[in-house]
Amino acid sequence: MKIATWNINSVKARLPHLVEWLQSSAPDVVLLQETKCLEEAFPFEPLEDLGYNISVYGQKTYNGVAILSKYPLEDVTKGMPSFSEDPQARYIEAVTNQVRVASVYVPNGQEVGSEKFAYKMAFYEALFKHSQTLLTLDEAIVLGGDYNVAPFPEDMHNPTLSGTDRILCSVQEQNQLRRLFNSGYQDGLRLTHPIHLEKSHSLFTWWDYRAGSFDQNKGYRIDHLLLSPQAADRTLDADVDTTPRGWQRPSDHTPVLVKLS
Repeated sequence: MKIATWNINSVKARLPHLVEWLQSSAPDVVLLQETKCLEEAFPFEPLEDLGYNISVYGQKTYNGVAILSKYPLEDVTKGMPSFSEDPQARYIEAVTNQVRVASVYVPNGQEVGSEKFAYKMAFYEALFKHSQTLLTLDEAIVLGGDYNVAPFPEDMHNPTLSGTDRILCSVQEQNQLRRLFNSGYQDGLRLTHPIHLEKSHSLFTWWDYRAGSFDQNKGYRIDHLLLSPQAADRTLDADVDTTPRGWQRPSDHTPVLVKLS
């Protein structure tokens, strides 16, 4: 069972890219973020034609998350139960083929110490609380998404940025994501690309559009797949597929995948 997460950065603008990638990579489940459209505007038909069942939690112009699956989607939850007051469409969860999956779009935070940063920290607190509730279900769980944090120095092109006040790299953000890793979830990519191996460094998932960042591989690993123990035990492989980032007018993110037995 191949599960992918991808911040598509507008599903309507990148629809040809999404269709091409689905046809070539053939994932069983895709967790999309930043779809940037309401549910009624979501391009269901071309994706359903590829055999996907779809559930969408949308928002006009901003945010938006979706789950695509070759299997039926059951027990769908739109919005994080522990953050019910959040007006933004940033979380959707479902059970598919006996695996509970969620598409998570953590706020960027803009600048450390800002109001938007405080919102990011509140989102992480709610996510931690809900993630711990999910662990009590004793299920295979995959929480995939754009977490907007590079958790370790090896996850950024300039390791000296780690732990600074720069957004995506600050101690506060890193601690929030590491807390999830330390609470029972595994970093899906690092299960097969451990951080102590130098060849596993520079597995970035996001590159700024400016200054030739992608061509120079000046990126950050901010998109993650968090696996419960039951899912981690079934992990066969994981990887970052950089191919779509090299296409014309791409999303600034690229897919991350994990394969479960």
